[in-house]
Amino acid sequence: MLRLTKKADYGLMALKYLAEQQQFSASGVAAASAKAIAEAYHIPPQLLAKILQTLAKAGLLVSHAGTNGGYALARPSAEINAFEVIRAIDGPLFITSCITIHGTCDLAGHCTIKEPLRKVNDSIKDLLSGIHIADLVESDAAPANALAGGLVSIAL
Repeated sequence: MLRLTKKADYGLMALKYLAEQQQFSASGVAAASAKAIAEAYHIPPQLLAKILQTLAKAGLLVSHAGTNGGYALARPSAEINAFEVIRAIDGPLFITSCITIHGTCDLAGHCTIKEPLRKVNDSIKDLLSGIHIADLVESDAAPANALAGGLVSIAL
């Protein structure tokens, strides 16, 4: 089974939270503190703060300083996909060690599964790229859109 890391889960949850806040904000832009997000989802605050900083460095969030500061989405939630969130937090997604940026493997001349595994890896990337933060918000309102009962669960 392929699983997302806790950090990736928390990152997706935080972006979903911010998208929901933005949806109900009169100005269309809503900043929330790391503490508020951590409390809403029972996430360790220090870990979430690091994840939010990583997402801000990746350009997915903007940080606002001050009393009413916090984090806000850098782009509309319909323009941020799950793949870029996961990649920002965990780095490149490879389901096996032979599917790498460099494509090198000790068994390159004898392996018969690299190409099928590359296709699986590409399919997962395409699936995650097609899931936008806005879709996660809408999935609460319409349970029929939910993927495997959670954010993302892919069994291989």
